[in-house]
Amino acid sequence: MASPDAIRVLVFQVGDLACGVPAELAREVLPTAAATRIPGAHPVVDGLANVRGSILTVIDGHRLLDRVPLPEQEGVTIVVDLAGRAYGLRVGQVHDLYEVREEDFEPGEDLVGVDPALVRAVGWVDRQHFVLLDLESLLEPVVGT
Repeated sequence: MASPDAIRVLVFQVGDLACGVPAELAREVLPTAAATRIPGAHPVVDGLANVRGSILTVIDGHRLLDRVPLPEQEGVTIVVDLAGRAYGLRVGQVHDLYEVREEDFEPGEDLVGVDPALVRAVGWVDRQHFVLLDLESLLEPVVGT
């Protein structure tokens, strides 16, 4: 049972950066499947993928966060819900689902190489830090949420 002052966070790897999103935004984690490229799409969009009959826009988390991109079809895809729509976020790997107490977060304005507008906070689990992403701010320029 979750502590009342804790949030559940899905922590994953994007290049050299450990990132997290609130667990309620993550629907599932899937092996990365081939995505059909879309001419004229934003450069961070891998393309469209069919997931059990639903079409999903797949976004490369590495390009999105200015990291070296993974080769096609490597990594895993996190299906996230944002503003009532589902998107795929392709990342290197998922670490785990953690309960993080409020006191284990600190402001993330001074991170080197990460736009502070995309960061909600920096969290700590098992003496390792991760960047809690503001998913809406991160995806808005790409998908126009």
